[in-house]
Amino acid sequence: MPETRTRVPAVTLEAAAPAAPPVKYVYDFSEGHKDLKHLLGGKGANLAEMTRLGLPVPPGFTITTEACCAYLETGSEPPELRAEVSAHLDALERRMGKRLGEGDDPLLVSVRSGAKFSMPGMMDTVLNIGLSDTSVVALAAQAGDERFALDSYRRLIQMFGKTVLGVDGDLFEEAIDALKAEAGVTTDIELDADRLTVLVDRFKAIVREHAGREFPQDPREQMDLAIRAVFDSWNGARARLYRRQERIPHDLGTAVNICSMVFGNLGPDSGTGVAFTRDPATGHQGVYGDYLQNAQGEDVVAGIRNTVPLAELERLDKASYDQLLSIMETLENHYRDLCDIEFTIERGTLWMLQTRVGKRTAAAAFRIATQLVDQGLIDEAEALRRVNGERLAQLMFPRFDPDAEVEHLASGLPASPGAAVGRAVFDSATAVERAAAGEAVILVRRETNPDDLDGMIAAAGILTSRGGKTSHAAVVARGMGKTCVCGAEEIEVDTAARRLTVRRPGGEPVVITEGETISIDGSTGRVHRGEVPVVPSPVVEYFEGRVAPDDPGADDLVRAVDRIMGIADAARRLEVRANADTGADAARARRFGARGIGLCRTEHMFLGERRGLVEHLILAEGEEDRLRALDALLPLQRADFTELFEAMDGLPVTVRLLDPPLHEFLPDLTELSVRVALAERNGDHGALDEQDRRLLPAVRRLHEQNPMLGLRGVRLGLVIPGLFSMQVRAIAEAAADRRLAGGDPRVEIMIPLVGTVQELEIVREDAERIVADIERERGVELGLSLGTMIELPRAALTAGQIAECADFFSFGTNDLTQTVWGFSRDDVEASFFGAYLEKGIFGISPFETIDVDGVGALVRTAVRAGRAARPDLKLGVCGEHGGDPESVHFFHEVGLDYVSCSPFRVPVARLEAGRAAVG
Repeated sequence: MPETRTRVPAVTLEAAAPAAPPVKYVYDFSEGHKDLKHLLGGKGANLAEMTRLGLPVPPGFTITTEACCAYLETGSEPPELRAEVSAHLDALERRMGKRLGEGDDPLLVSVRSGAKFSMPGMMDTVLNIGLSDTSVVALAAQAGDERFALDSYRRLIQMFGKTVLGVDGDLFEEAIDALKAEAGVTTDIELDADRLTVLVDRFKAIVREHAGREFPQDPREQMDLAIRAVFDSWNGARARLYRRQERIPHDLGTAVNICSMVFGNLGPDSGTGVAFTRDPATGHQGVYGDYLQNAQGEDVVAGIRNTVPLAELERLDKASYDQLLSIMETLENHYRDLCDIEFTIERGTLWMLQTRVGKRTAAAAFRIATQLVDQGLIDEAEALRRVNGERLAQLMFPRFDPDAEVEHLASGLPASPGAAVGRAVFDSATAVERAAAGEAVILVRRETNPDDLDGMIAAAGILTSRGGKTSHAAVVARGMGKTCVCGAEEIEVDTAARRLTVRRPGGEPVVITEGETISIDGSTGRVHRGEVPVVPSPVVEYFEGRVAPDDPGADDLVRAVDRIMGIADAARRLEVRANADTGADAARARRFGARGIGLCRTEHMFLGERRGLVEHLILAEGEEDRLRALDALLPLQRADFTELFEAMDGLPVTVRLLDPPLHEFLPDLTELSVRVALAERNGDHGALDEQDRRLLPAVRRLHEQNPMLGLRGVRLGLVIPGLFSMQVRAIAEAAADRRLAGGDPRVEIMIPLVGTVQELEIVREDAERIVADIERERGVELGLSLGTMIELPRAALTAGQIAECADFFSFGTNDLTQTVWGFSRDDVEASFFGAYLEKGIFGISPFETIDVDGVGALVRTAVRAGRAARPDLKLGVCGEHGGDPESVHFFHEVGLDYVSCSPFRVPVARLEAGRAAVG
């Protein structure tokens, strides 16, 4: 016995603090519930919940995510863990009346991962723990089926060897293929007991040679090593990549579920399957899922054997089928959502192995949300929480033209919708390489596995010849919103030869080699040769006003989207405007639901043929030359603004005065210098060469090493007399014309790149004088407001001073991000952002989603200071973050009045503004 030590308490004047309760690292399935996902992981929490509901769950226990985090932090299991696992294993053995891997009826268990958020196939699982050379004999005798026992044993050695001991999984597959060839059979289930005995020996030899040790015969050693392997898999390459893709935090850890085994590979009255309470691809109600007779669960999700539809189970085993449908109804009503269910039938007895809220396509998400409202299972606010802007954006992608002439190749299962066109590639590395070079690719595989994740992310679409709607490819593609066709059985995929072959009865085979273009339709499952043209999605046609939700032929998806958008618009506080520079853009944005223009970039009005006018103005050599340039620009600007104000009549239009980095409007210094040098060497004295010689000193004088931080914005307006005055006059005259024509222009003039209030005061004083002159001349009141962009750190930090001279702020988060981080977007995204994302320094690019801790902190500071100085100060954002779903929630939380984004993202921002309001 350990030595007993008496602890003498220290003398203290205060009562001793109560001792912290010991950390509990292991929970029986009967102890948890579905709201403990942070501790038990999604799988463990839901197994506990199904146990509480009285559903048939094999007994077991869960090791918590806290144990995993402690292991990953220290490199070893917490000291208390082994004793807790032993206690729960003893209790499980007593309940089952069996011992792990011992006796005439040995207990076998599975060891499965289960993180808080679903990560299908990204971490490790080991089945049949407890089998050994001794217990496999006992299992065969108990089951009365030697083949079953040997098949279970070879699966354990294969999974354990790959997952726990790090043996290349292809070595086991090659051994199986060689044995099937020797036996003259094509499928695993055709291998008899004698052949499986040979396979077990070959598998053990592979482990011995490549792991440097024998396959462990001690069942407890097997379990302990498997638990450690699951912990380690949290930081595996594919798991980290998936978390980056899905924005799952890296510090959550995974739980480990130890579950008593039930067997679907005991013969034709056994099997395994995956069921959905609704179609995860469309959202339609019905019986959806896959079933596989005489198989273990990994066979279904791996896609190595093609399944039968779940409805076929009614014919094979009606009692289990009816029980399963009843459980599916119970689970959907309990979770109030689409449920994804894994089950096994062992000799006519149904067991539930897992349930979770199922991944679904964007279309299914919108349909299901409205269906559940109609069924009274959720309210409208919850329906809004069940969808998001990213899914809405997916629905706005084009689809294949149904009237196009196509060369049909094959058909498979429509696993994840969308229209994807690209060059066929046959491995993940090639997909990544070609996608990085700018090519659209379709990843073609027999079936995908977790090691294909990087290629799946890079590809425009995924095509497999095996697997069903619940295979790895289908589940992962749906989660990523990636187009996918699975189980196209007519296709033979030869990865070694890098080609696919379609064999047709009575016809010549069709061969597609790597690099040829194919098109896959994830909504119909059809695969076509060549590029199929696309047409707008019905959701875009709805937003454009070409399809009404109450039209007799309208898709039910359009009705679902319309209903959700109505809920969002009624709930949201944030207004949504658009970034638009032309009347056409403004009109489209208005159809998409924009309530004004938050940013009109006037420099975009001077690209193309007009570029020379701005160049002329910047390089003007005297007053007369400068006035000529301004006089030429004035009517062009006025016409542009007139068109814009007409398109947005009655809604606010924020016009940003000219903000061009000079390099966008001046000749390139190097190119100009070379042209002049060549002309001088060749003795050319043409008019063009003379112009170049005249330009060179001015361009050299104005050349900047970093144009984004140089003479631009308000600085340009102050340095070039008359530039901003011309623009203000053009704006005011266009507004007056619109007012006199009976319109209702609501114009806001925005000064860019202000860093100090004095800059704004000078521009404002001149602008107010010009506007007042035009109001007197035209006899109208224009009510123009004048504000500034907050896009420099100093502006944010002195926002209280600037607010005293501004009617509104608009946060230019693109430039604010550049200046806070100290890097140029144009340069760094292509240079080191990839490495920063890979190393986890960035979870996502700060230009895509706002950096809350840095840039966001400055926005908060400016909001507080600005509103303190001027309570009626209007606040908005016009950077690209205005259309980013996650960023919209931040802008709602800090109290902005509106966000502004590109016209196409207006519906996304509307939806997310509503979601932000309901929390």
